Amino acid sequence: MCASCDARDDLRGEIARMKRVVLLWLLALACVAGLVRLGIWQLHRAEFKEALLAHSHQVLAEREAQPLATAADAPMPDKESPDAYEWTSGNGHFLPVPAIRLDNQARGGQQGIRVYRVFQPDGARHALLVELGWRPLPSRKDIPAEPDPPSVSQVRGMLSPPPAAGISLGGSAVQRQSDGSLLLIRLDPDSVAPVLRIGNGLAPRVLRLDPGMKIGYKRDLAMLSGTLPPEQHRGYAVQWFALAAGLLIATIVVSRRKSARKDS
Repeated sequence: MCASCDARDDLRGEIARMKRVVLLWLLALACVAGLVRLGIWQLHRAEFKEALLAHSHQVLAEREAQPLATAADAPMPDKESPDAYEWTSGNGHFLPVPAIRLDNQARGGQQGIRVYRVFQPDGARHALLVELGWRPLPSRKDIPAEPDPPSVSQVRGMLSPPPAAGISLGGSAVQRQSDGSLLLIRLDPDSVAPVLRIGNGLAPRVLRLDPGMKIGYKRDLAMLSGTLPPEQHRGYAVQWFALAAGLLIATIVVSRRKSARKDS
């Protein structure tokens, strides 16, 4: 009778041990799968940014300008496609509406803002936001007023998706300043258009002015400004894969030690 009880106890113990081992492996494999997916995502980001850099270099080298009116009315291409970036030029005029200023924009290790004005291309249904460049912002309590829109009738530059949102410091996403300009923490043309009372709306892309144009502020056409370059994405991918391999090895070691203790 005692031998039978001991056998049942041993069986229950063995079942409990197997359950713990199975749970350990399920948890470990789930974590490994997650780490591998993060590594693969980093590799995909590296590939995308390499394609973007190659495309932008070609666009800047050739500078075959698309008509601005046609480009402004075109729908937004896939943001993950290099086709969202193209060189354009055309005639029109800046509208007498308040300036748009995007907050939390770093340049050369210094914080500042990017200034945008609304430009209406000739023959286009939609107006579009034109980046005039970057200016330093020493203090948000004393933001300098914006001058009147530039008096030029032709613009040229790189059409691009709106910049990624900056770091939120709290408060409203749109703040109207004393000079009437709008201070934003994210740039969404669809949200800006009704605030500025742009009847036909704004084009989904923004125009980054050619730095050679003698208007506005400091600017360049760097494609990956403020984001990770491809090689850094690959470095992170290696780290995620290494963590996955380390976790898998650790799980194997723990399982074998548990089995060795059981046998002893």
